[in-house]
Amino acid sequence: MRADAARGAHPGGIRCMLMRGGTSKGAFLLAADVPADPQERDDLMLRLLGSPDPRQIDGLGGGHALTSKAAIVSVSEDADADLDYLFLQVGVDRPTVGDAQTCGNLLAAVGPFAVERGLIPAGDDGTTTVRIRLRNTGGIAIAAFATPGGVPDYDGDAAIDGVPGTAAPIELRLGVGAGPVLPTGLVSQTIAGHRVTLVDNGMPVVLVDAASLGVSGDEDPGELEADARLCAAVEGIRREAGPLFGLGDVTAQTVPKVVLLSPPRHGGTISTRAFIPFRVHASLGVLMAASVAAALRIPGAVGHDLARLPAGSEYDIEHPAGVLRTRVDVTRGEDGAWRASSRSTRTARKIFDGIVFPRPRR
Repeated sequence: MRADAARGAHPGGIRCMLMRGGTSKGAFLLAADVPADPQERDDLMLRLLGSPDPRQIDGLGGGHALTSKAAIVSVSEDADADLDYLFLQVGVDRPTVGDAQTCGNLLAAVGPFAVERGLIPAGDDGTTTVRIRLRNTGGIAIAAFATPGGVPDYDGDAAIDGVPGTAAPIELRLGVGAGPVLPTGLVSQTIAGHRVTLVDNGMPVVLVDAASLGVSGDEDPGELEADARLCAAVEGIRREAGPLFGLGDVTAQTVPKVVLLSPPRHGGTISTRAFIPFRVHASLGVLMAASVAAALRIPGAVGHDLARLPAGSEYDIEHPAGVLRTRVDVTRGEDGAWRASSRSTRTARKIFDGIVFPRPRR
């Protein structure tokens, strides 16, 4: 289907809602309004966000990986889910659209968006709970959020580091019944001359001791991005790790992520700096935090000896903007495989709802 045909009653434009989800921001669209063909869909996303261009001056993108995202949402045909959520990471200065990962931050806004669009009814008791199929990974997430009077409530007292002010809390639960969190079955291994741990508790992540790369791990994101030697080493690790996750050649992909770990400085569990992959995250993704926390509980994993492990299941993962609290339960089955589930509190907000007009052509 051509993009023009998907625009329905809005010649030249597409109905779109710009939303903040967690510490990310993206364009939310109905699947019915987007071309089904992946190539046409990706071309549309580049024109909609204004890529490739470092400023994304001719589109919705904000010139950073955290604000160059899209969520495609529909009613699910899966009996175990209510909604389908496809996440697209749109390159900023590169003409790329990645669908190999999901985004736990934008996930927080999927439920409210679906109620806004009438895809699902609001709960009768002022709270809506929805099962969301993550099309990128095949997993199922459960989101619970306030809907007094049948509409999403974005006002509240919940605060998350990396976002100014407060908003209504959105509870997310992921990973129940998911597969092993160590995709290679190894607690640690050597890649590109560095000891690493490969972990996937919702996001494929490579954990590296920051000291092994010659940095302290508490640098500002810009300082790390400006270190060409460091960035080359991180990218070498990432590319070698990709096939071990079953992702094949990841040169043009945004996963796996590489997270540098160091001892906590502010009373948390561990300090992190996450490459995503060519920029350093200004805070930390929800699913990255869940993967980090799951690995920390496993003896011998990278970071286990650096962390100040909690007695319970609440992990305060330090990042450049503050702390992300995630609740992770880790168990080891009779088969020896480690498994985990995670819970976290995020917030979201509707920024605008209207018609977006993509650039006519790239």
